[in-house]
Amino acid sequence: MEINRISVWQLDLPLHKPYWLSGGRLKFEQLDSTILRIDTDEGVSGWGEGCPWGVTYLPAFGKGIRAGIDELATLLIGKDPRQLDAINRIMDLALPGHPYVKSAIDMACWDIAGKSANLPLCELLGSREPAPVPIASSVSTGSPQEMLDEVQRFRDQGYRVHSCKVGADVALDIERINLLAANERAGEIMFYDANRAWLPREAITVLNSITGVSSWFEQPCETLDEIAQVRRHTSCPIGVDEGLHTMEDLIRIQRDGIAELVNIKINRVGGLTRARRMRDFCLATGITMLIMDTGGTVLADTAVAHFAQTIPAPSCLGVWSCQDMVSVDPAPGQGARNVDGCF
Repeated sequence: MEINRISVWQLDLPLHKPYWLSGGRLKFEQLDSTILRIDTDEGVSGWGEGCPWGVTYLPAFGKGIRAGIDELATLLIGKDPRQLDAINRIMDLALPGHPYVKSAIDMACWDIAGKSANLPLCELLGSREPAPVPIASSVSTGSPQEMLDEVQRFRDQGYRVHSCKVGADVALDIERINLLAANERAGEIMFYDANRAWLPREAITVLNSITGVSSWFEQPCETLDEIAQVRRHTSCPIGVDEGLHTMEDLIRIQRDGIAELVNIKINRVGGLTRARRMRDFCLATGITMLIMDTGGTVLADTAVAHFAQTIPAPSCLGVWSCQDMVSVDPAPGQGARNVDGCF
């Protein structure tokens, strides 16, 4: 089997309503998604998607994905898409770095491999866990009461895991977290995501001022060095999200005891092939995972759902779904869909 065509489409994804994170310093109203199809000489096609969360969230942007695919496409024509490690070596040699560019290509190749083997992606990746995977809500930064009201709206839709966006105002963050924690329900997971907004002293102040929090704090500071500093001064569980890009990052997180949880975002780490390696390392070393993509439609969400289905509980606490936040659905009725807060 050989790749004989790579087609790319750009798709604007307006959000249903403006979204703030990192303590309100970052605002998002529309995403720029790249949809990719790989065709083969045997008539089997695979689909992938790359969708950064705007241009200010990470060093990634939609136009960069399309420019990078243009650089890589001619080198992949004639190659067997089922040879995932070889495909990734070709991409890494031709375009060092830029993992977010390679994710859609890698995803489409996995799609072809699954169709060729007549297996669901989760089984091709190693297993299919029997339980549904909970979807984490994404509660935009706001006043304490606004955030609690947003949590309730998600509860009404069946969500039992909530990612609450905090940061940028220490006193207000303490008030937000205390109110949310006081209203956490039995069987519910509520965690607090600063998206890099705090300085180390601010993070230490907040984490050591909170009582009655049964969950964890995600990406409290910008860098792994800063999070390591916070780790030394608090007993609260910590998660790393934006600080995890490579296996080297993950090895350091485990080796230095920086965090107990990591958020593996498939687009950010370079695709399912690299995410699978990270999954196996986490399972071997006891690190808990969340599985997400950086944005996108039901296409990206379906890859996330399949990948998360390979991770046994409690090692996987949930996934995040972007499809309910965007106002465009390119595949109505298809793919992984929210059913009572789960995939």
